[in-house]
Amino acid sequence: MLTLNRPPRPRLTLRILAYALADVFGLACVAIGATWFVDKKGLFVAGVPASLAEAVACTAGGVAVMVWAVARILREIGKQGPELQARYADYVAHNHPGTPLPPKGD
Repeated sequence: MLTLNRPPRPRLTLRILAYALADVFGLACVAIGATWFVDKKGLFVAGVPASLAEAVACTAGGVAVMVWAVARILREIGKQGPELQARYADYVAHNHPGTPLPPKGD
């Protein structure tokens, strides 16, 4: 049975979902480019990438998209910080009475 007695987690917003999909796209690009280095053929579509330059561009582009998407996901989660802190304080007060919370400055 699923327990509801767990610390609060960030909300999944449409922006976070979109950035996660971009991250998956970047991962697919890395996989497509990297498989050319191993087998000299594409992963999903024959002939893509067709050369070393295309494989390097696909792999590097995929890494760039992944880094960009992860940075945006972390930024969106960071925007939820005050709300998460308030929800965590309520969680601690309800489930662990008498436990001191960290100071506000931390």
